[in-house]
Amino acid sequence: MGRKDSVWSLGEGQPPEDLDKPIDTPPLSTLLIEKPQSGTVALGGDITFVAKVEAKDLLRKPTIKWFKGKWMDLASKTGKHLQLKETFDRFTKIHTFEMHIIKAKENYAGNYRCEVTYKDKFDSCSFDLEVKGLPKCSKIILAFIYSEGQEDAGELDFSGLLKHREPKQQDDTPEVDVWEILKNARPDEYEKIAFMYGITDLRGLLRRMKKIPKEEKKSEAFAKKLEPAYQVDKGGKIRLVVDLADPTVDLKWYKNGQEIRPTPKYIFEHKGTQRIMVINNCTMNDDAAYSVAAGDEKCTTELFVKELPVKIVKGIEPVKTTVNERIELECEVSEEGAQNGVEVPTGVRSRYRVKCEGTKHFLVIDDASREDSGTYSIMATGGTSEAHVQVDCKSDLQNMTVMLGQPIKMHCEIYPGNVPGRWYRNGQLIQPNDHINIIHRNKVHRLEIETSSLHDAGDYTFVPEGYSQSLSAKIHIIDALFSADPPRVHLDSLNFPDNTVIIVAGNKLRLEIPISGEPAPRVVWMKGERSGHRVRAETYGDQTSLTIDITEREDSGNYKIVLQNEAGEATASVKIKVVDIPDPPDAPLVPVVGGDWCSMTWEAPKYDGGSPILGYFIERKKKQSSRWMRLNFDLIKETSFEPKKMIEGVPYEVRVFAVNAIGVSKPSDPSKAFIPLAVTSEPTMLVVDDVTDTTVTVKWRPPETIGAAGLDGYLVEYCIEGTDDWVVSNKELTEKTKYTITGLTPGSKILVRVKAINAAGASAPRTLQHSILVKEVVEPPKIRVPRHLKQTYTRRVGEAVNLVVPFLGKPRPKVTWLKEGKPIEPSHVSIRNTDCDSIIFIRKAERSHSGKYEMTVQVENHVDTAIIDIQIVDLPEPPQCVTIEDVWGGNVALVWTPPKDNGNAPITGYTIQKADKKTMEWYTCIEHYHRTCITITELVVGNEYFFRIFSENMCGLSETATQTKKSALIVKEGMQVKTPEYSDHDFKEAPKFTQPLINTFAIAGYNTTLNCSVRANPRPKVIWMKNKITILDDPRYRMFSNQGVCTLEIRKPSPYDGGLYTCKAINDLGEAQVDCKLEVKVQTQEL
Repeated sequence: MGRKDSVWSLGEGQPPEDLDKPIDTPPLSTLLIEKPQSGTVALGGDITFVAKVEAKDLLRKPTIKWFKGKWMDLASKTGKHLQLKETFDRFTKIHTFEMHIIKAKENYAGNYRCEVTYKDKFDSCSFDLEVKGLPKCSKIILAFIYSEGQEDAGELDFSGLLKHREPKQQDDTPEVDVWEILKNARPDEYEKIAFMYGITDLRGLLRRMKKIPKEEKKSEAFAKKLEPAYQVDKGGKIRLVVDLADPTVDLKWYKNGQEIRPTPKYIFEHKGTQRIMVINNCTMNDDAAYSVAAGDEKCTTELFVKELPVKIVKGIEPVKTTVNERIELECEVSEEGAQNGVEVPTGVRSRYRVKCEGTKHFLVIDDASREDSGTYSIMATGGTSEAHVQVDCKSDLQNMTVMLGQPIKMHCEIYPGNVPGRWYRNGQLIQPNDHINIIHRNKVHRLEIETSSLHDAGDYTFVPEGYSQSLSAKIHIIDALFSADPPRVHLDSLNFPDNTVIIVAGNKLRLEIPISGEPAPRVVWMKGERSGHRVRAETYGDQTSLTIDITEREDSGNYKIVLQNEAGEATASVKIKVVDIPDPPDAPLVPVVGGDWCSMTWEAPKYDGGSPILGYFIERKKKQSSRWMRLNFDLIKETSFEPKKMIEGVPYEVRVFAVNAIGVSKPSDPSKAFIPLAVTSEPTMLVVDDVTDTTVTVKWRPPETIGAAGLDGYLVEYCIEGTDDWVVSNKELTEKTKYTITGLTPGSKILVRVKAINAAGASAPRTLQHSILVKEVVEPPKIRVPRHLKQTYTRRVGEAVNLVVPFLGKPRPKVTWLKEGKPIEPSHVSIRNTDCDSIIFIRKAERSHSGKYEMTVQVENHVDTAIIDIQIVDLPEPPQCVTIEDVWGGNVALVWTPPKDNGNAPITGYTIQKADKKTMEWYTCIEHYHRTCITITELVVGNEYFFRIFSENMCGLSETATQTKKSALIVKEGMQVKTPEYSDHDFKEAPKFTQPLINTFAIAGYNTTLNCSVRANPRPKVIWMKNKITILDDPRYRMFSNQGVCTLEIRKPSPYDGGLYTCKAINDLGEAQVDCKLEVKVQTQEL
């Protein structure tokens, strides 16, 4: 069903207003000192609700609103049944607001709400009204209310649009803790719970529940969830945004539990950690519950789509007609699809019909009567329109010219029948006598004169009783003794060539033609042997005129003027030619499309507007845009055009305007969307890669220019030298830049060419300059040893060895490998050979793989060899023996022997370490030492030392070290050292800020920093907070801490980044914090 937003009525009516305005909810405050109480009223009775506000602290009168249900504002419904009053007591300083309901109806029952607002203060109260009486009636949205001027005429009961509520019934179910139910329920279930448990003041209950402190559970998936609800106008766009704590988590959107897929209507965007869903062109179907799931967590929201009010664009116009005629009232509303509601009642008013065509609504009365006179109005949710309809009786009296002595008979019909009336001549009442006979039968009134006289000439009028309209006719008496002048039409005075009048459509035409004749002739205008229905003809004095208020194409044609009197008859013809702008051409065709151009053609318009076509204008636009761009400023005579300078890969549409001497036509329908695409440039660097007895291999490089259409692949063709018969070698496109042509005849010569293919077609071919002889050529083998393999190739034990040795030779050479003159065992070393290289692979190298590998490549009698030296190294063993040669003073002399196994690599040095016998903590004395003896100096007297030595090669230090078996005691005779005992100083300290934060002003768009310094031991944990909320993983903030100086950098702040910032330092001994305020100012541009 469509929207039921339009209402017709007859008489004075009250239009319904926009009932869907959003209600602003200011902060909570108490203003009402007396609130309206729920009440009960009998059907047809009166009831008053009173609200009082104390004004001692108020500087002006507060604003009060009365609502029925959720959104219906009652301020626009005041009238006969609803009155709103306001009073103020100067002594008590109390505002009193009253709502009077008069002659209550059954559908007035329901929930009402009173809201009071003053600046930032707000208070509200809900109450119920119960109406006892008859059962509820069906609601009729479309109603015609007829009136004849009574006191209650034109009443449109607003309550018919209110939502009916059933009377409350007693419920014996046990009491339930609604607080606990609401706390554990989702927001989209609040209204259902309120309806289930009979809660009337749900808003007040929710406001109280908001004041209860909640322990918000921190979400692991969402840094910021969806808002509880969103609202958008119908046809608008809405963005639903969530901020993820983990950007890598999978995200899914749902609508009413159904997963949403990306479409042009639903667009998904990623912006940092934000995930955004955009809903375009919102309709009532988008009014639903939405949820987003991130891993195991989910957050929900509701989207409310607000329907805009339907406005009356073109109102109804007054109508003046006669009985038995057809009346059609027309209006136009702002939105197509508004419906009329239910059908009107049948019976005596069945002649009323309502119809709808798009945005136009019609009220039709087929057979009008006097009772249909009155004021008609149409009402929509966004306005109303009125017009007066007057229905008069139909006139049947006609002017007459009678010869002297002839009878005169005049008659008319008055509907309905049996309506008396009076006849007048020149304003004087006519009484029946022997000369004049007056007859009244049913609806027919007659006046008859058997023998006319000159005194009978004049203006006759019939006035029906009870009607404001009178019927008039003129009687002209001609005496035969006097001569008569035949009628004539004087077209010569018009000075129109060929009696043709040319006028532009839409203008007013008034054509005045002189006439003559005695007696005054009767003038009849005719078009196509029929009287014109859209023209107005008038005759007065010595001329007749033809008037067309707004000329149209249908008014063109030959108009015939017929003059008649007793002396004769005269005729004349006038041709009227209405010229107009031409019809728009048909949608143009785009047969050919290039890279930045296209070719378009169209047909001339079927109707040229009565004036030759002078040329055409062309316009173009991108398909997703609404802005058309004119392509030519000089008219194009032909019906073809080539638009240029288009962007490749972008869809376009074109349209055409036809131009004649009157103006420019409406635009044609847009052409079908087309995309300018260009073929690629030709492939580059086409060369022969290999030739055998039956195959030829070619390779090439991609085209230099590819374009928006991309590259789908390549097509390889060849032909025998001396012919032009090109054969496609690959049936399917190849994406590689190398291809082998097979099935060739040995000894033949061929030419090869390659084309690049994309959606726009094939590029220009790239052809080999010379023909190719299909015959394999013997090429001696040659090994191309890589530079890094010409020296000893070294790897550690356990690493992988993967060597590629390329070679040349044709036909395919035979490759063999030897190690130290013996064949290589496949279980230890893997070898794979191809047409152009050989690969030796060792998955996990061992020292036994070291040695010289000999590679041999043979083609028939031609041989080439290469030797590759592979060395697998490992960590060395420690030195064999370490001894203390001598100890004197603070010096010790050490001697050792080299390791037995050097790891298959030369020893590059030794590392010597010492350790006190008491602690046995080892300290390095010297590294990378090359000799096998050393003297360790500066030893502490009184200590006893052990020594150990690591050997080192290119792989590193040995895994173990060789330690001296004996220790070396450093002594000095006759001297004892007494070591004093010291107690360590306790440097631990709780955090303390030595430099606090300073209030700062920042400029929007420029980075700013907040700095402070803290002292603590052990090192404290520093936490930054904004408005008491910890800042975590926000890309707009960067935090630094260096030597106790804490810095917070805010990148390009906006006014929303202003607030209270806190730096908190925490360690095991305590915590401390400092605060500052940051204000972000927007830089204004001076004029």
